[in-house]
Amino acid sequence: AREVADSLRPLPRRRSVHDRHGCRGDAAERRRRRRDRGRADHARDPGGIPGHRARPQRALGAVARVRHARAGRGLSTGLREIPLARPFLDEREEELVLEVLRSGRLSLGPTIDRFEELVAERVGAPYAVALSSGTAGLHLLARSAGLGRGDEAITSPLSFASSANCFIFEGATPVFADVDPRTLNLDPAALEAAITGRTKAVVAVDMFGYPCELDEIRAVCEQHGLALIEDSAEALGAEYKGRPVGGHGVPAVFGFYPNKQVATGEGGVVLTSSEEEWQLLRSLRNQGRDYEGGAWFHHVRLGWNYRWTDVQAAIGIGQLEKLDRLLALRSEAATRYGRMLEGSGIETLCTDDADHVRSWFVYVVAVPRGTDRDRVMEELRAQGIGTADYVPCVHLQPYMRETYGFTEGLCPVAEEIASRTLALPFYPQLEAEDQQRVVETLLGAL
Repeated sequence: AREVADSLRPLPRRRSVHDRHGCRGDAAERRRRRRDRGRADHARDPGGIPGHRARPQRALGAVARVRHARAGRGLSTGLREIPLARPFLDEREEELVLEVLRSGRLSLGPTIDRFEELVAERVGAPYAVALSSGTAGLHLLARSAGLGRGDEAITSPLSFASSANCFIFEGATPVFADVDPRTLNLDPAALEAAITGRTKAVVAVDMFGYPCELDEIRAVCEQHGLALIEDSAEALGAEYKGRPVGGHGVPAVFGFYPNKQVATGEGGVVLTSSEEEWQLLRSLRNQGRDYEGGAWFHHVRLGWNYRWTDVQAAIGIGQLEKLDRLLALRSEAATRYGRMLEGSGIETLCTDDADHVRSWFVYVVAVPRGTDRDRVMEELRAQGIGTADYVPCVHLQPYMRETYGFTEGLCPVAEEIASRTLALPFYPQLEAEDQQRVVETLLGAL
């Protein structure tokens, strides 16, 4: 017993360098002194937005300062980096997030309920279901539409992969119909030509925040008995024929990735006019649990963990409160780009008209035919300017080619425009002088 007791005694504490030199002190106090020695005033205005208070940043260590400097400069010029996208968040989002953290309700709580009410009210839809992503929303709508093996579903090749992946998750085969060169959205005539006896659903995309020809597409779907889903992930704030996108009685999905009009990190929401579908989606997002107050472990159907968090919903509420302002700032930045690019040979895309009011998500342009688009992008990046090839055609992605045998020539309009398009830096707090530098670099690279 004595041996066991001896073995359990703590070993003598090894003297630290502070002990040996008689300056042990409190660890927290030492850390504070180190910070104070290196503290500098790094306060800067995050984007020059009126009313957005700049905050002092903590001092950086020597290595961190080098990394920080490299991250904020062009690859070869020493110029300040202009990122492709940047969310606009302020003290209001912080305040709302802190309220959630202090409440202890972090998932499927009242903050999510409030967010759903606000977004449904915003677009004029009866019901909203918040989810972990826009992709999750598309998947659950494909499930709600009854898609399965042997079915086909049609969508646009000019979109993000989730517009087609949502069918594949349910075992259906994706089919692509070409786009209208004016809107870059699904061409109703091409859609009708792609319908077969196996077609069961259509996902119509509001590409780059520009509304699709919803009435024409809906007429085609009704004629052939097809389910219609609107992928509005990029179009919160857009209007079609005088009404908000998402409020036209067609199940629609918005997304909240950091470059979106409402940025919560991750997240999405489904808008629907059907109470039955609303209840189904609430069950499917929560592992198939009984919506009507069943026991926590009472699962009535197959479901998924597509739950959102109240922390993200709190950020979303703060974003919705200032959405009109954010949309106005985006529109102003887009207008400035348009003026700067007039007569340059660069094509600006998707012009508003009486039926289509765009919500500015990204600013995408097309370089002249015969121009090496990829080389232009390399030059922009070399000058510290963010850019991306918005967007490669979905049917030509490696997975789609290998799995379904899609090849070039299937959707010639989409393929041609996708070979020439690129995105320029775009966000609410983008300043005119930065846009001028972007445009000068772009034109110099042609």
